[in-house]
Amino acid sequence: MQADMVFNHIDERFADLQLLRYRLTGFEDLSLSQKQLVYYLSKATLYGRDITFDQYGKYNLRIRKALEVVYTDLNVNHDTDQFRALEVYLKRIWFSNGIYHHYGCEKFTPEFTADYLRQQLHAVEARRLPLAGGQTVDEFCDELFPVIFDATVLPKRVNKADGEDLIKTSACNFYEGVTQKQAEEFYARLKAENGGQEPPSYGLNSTLVGSGGVLREEVWSAHGRYANAIRHIVYWLNKAAGVAESEQQRAVIMKLIAYYETGDLRLFDEYSIQWLQCHDGRIDFINGFIEVYGDPLGLKGTWEGLVEYVDEEATHRTELIARNAQWFEDHSPIDPRFRKPVVKGVSARVICAAMLGGEEYPSTAIGINLPNADWIRANYGSKSITISNITDAYNKASSGNGFKEEFVIDKATLELIDRYGDTCDNLHTDLHECLGHGSGQLLPGVDPDALKAYGNTIEEARADLFGLYYMADPKLTELGLLPDAEAYKSHYYTYIMNGLLTQLIRIAPGASIEEAHMRNRALIARWCFENSEVVRLVKRDGKTYLQITDYVQLRSLFAKLLAEIQRIKSEGDYEAARQLVERYAVQVDPAIHHEILERYQRLNLAPYKGFINPQMLPVLDAEGHITDIQLNYSESYAHQMLRYSSEYATLI
Repeated sequence: MQADMVFNHIDERFADLQLLRYRLTGFEDLSLSQKQLVYYLSKATLYGRDITFDQYGKYNLRIRKALEVVYTDLNVNHDTDQFRALEVYLKRIWFSNGIYHHYGCEKFTPEFTADYLRQQLHAVEARRLPLAGGQTVDEFCDELFPVIFDATVLPKRVNKADGEDLIKTSACNFYEGVTQKQAEEFYARLKAENGGQEPPSYGLNSTLVGSGGVLREEVWSAHGRYANAIRHIVYWLNKAAGVAESEQQRAVIMKLIAYYETGDLRLFDEYSIQWLQCHDGRIDFINGFIEVYGDPLGLKGTWEGLVEYVDEEATHRTELIARNAQWFEDHSPIDPRFRKPVVKGVSARVICAAMLGGEEYPSTAIGINLPNADWIRANYGSKSITISNITDAYNKASSGNGFKEEFVIDKATLELIDRYGDTCDNLHTDLHECLGHGSGQLLPGVDPDALKAYGNTIEEARADLFGLYYMADPKLTELGLLPDAEAYKSHYYTYIMNGLLTQLIRIAPGASIEEAHMRNRALIARWCFENSEVVRLVKRDGKTYLQITDYVQLRSLFAKLLAEIQRIKSEGDYEAARQLVERYAVQVDPAIHHEILERYQRLNLAPYKGFINPQMLPVLDAEGHITDIQLNYSESYAHQMLRYSSEYATLI
């Protein structure tokens, strides 16, 4: 049976998660060498999986391995409530790359007992278990069970609570024997001793270890920490270099390999510049220690991978935005001191994801803008992508599920969203990634990390506000990016509704908002709500709805807040960032929260979604040469995860 005959976007649901599939539209039109390039880059992407698991928590790999042994053992009775609870727990670990929720960062609570798991671990062959240093099974259980079952032991992967030691209270595996104060002083000293106009991203690719009062970095490289995984990545990158679409693309891959071999952050900067300037060919990729959201200090890069190819028809939209980048910068409602006099190197494409890995799998972004270094953005520009086949899968999965009907205030607003919603959502993602993150500039001498733990939230709010402000600009209809002057209202409504109300479905009762993107949306929506009369919450039939009374005035609010947030970013005003985030972006109204959760529960929907990757199968001739790459969309979630744990296990 051909792959397209069995394709189905929606696959499986458990806990608060739903698994989807994304289709590689147009893959069959790629040349053989392009398909080979995608395949080799995909192998390099999948070999980073264990790194992400380990970065998300030092016990994740051993817990995953032990549970997989129990799950696959033929002597274990699968027809019990305890086993079914273990299965759900393991599937959640697979989804979140560890024992902490991928979005909220809180530790999962098992619904099976410690006695049950201990019994099953004794029942399987001990040689299959990840016993450390000659441990017995009981010693293994005594070590790991508090991490699994005790809610007070390492309870959060990333803690951002104001006033606490964010390193000591976070379970992420970026620091050992180090306090927040020590880490901040260590990297401040590095910057002071090795400053300049083009500083590397200090700490991005290392574990900071403290022992006997001495701090040192264990660098992640082919000859350092994570060496086995990185060597496998390098092997497949070398294969990819052999079928690169151009000499420039091959040079980019080889520079990445050189960085992996040494761990030298200067080489990473050189690679980043070459990568953003490479537009040859249709295939591209992200591979490395990139985003810093998983570190409470915003320094350490979690490993991620993405393989992509250009959606040529949809890319016309983003190219049009990029060509007008200087106009948008010049007309931004911020202090002229903070605008870039000359916008350089902005490029944007709509792409199809071909393989997701690391932090981008199973839950992935719909848009990405890189590199992150401010000086590279200022001097060389950035590269943005919007992922069309991921967005398409989300849209198809949500069609007709009743969500909008439950939370949108009236039929007229609902019709507006139905008419313009998808177009505006895609456009806002383009504006956010292509222009928002690349806009503005730091004042001379401002430390890019001056906002510390609040930096990620402020940066996401800045990019979102840039997009929101321009959504209502006549320039977008003039360029043909929006059909008329009414379209933007659909996005203004859904954005504020999400920030004030519907994103609360992702927050546990009694919890505060932790994740940077959620904090960003709450900050913007609540600031507008508390500083105007145009954003209101009204009751109808006992339910709370958003009402926007003046969309033009709302745009002026976005402009005012964007000006302040850009000032905070440009001047490195930590205290202003702290006050803004803590006041508007963290706390949850318990009454509204309870109501929203009840209304959402009645819809019987999963608040989080992720993806099963396609399986790429090389077709070989008699001499063993690849003649084609076939796609298989039928692999189940559990089979894929177990296969990955077997084929791509490098650190356990």
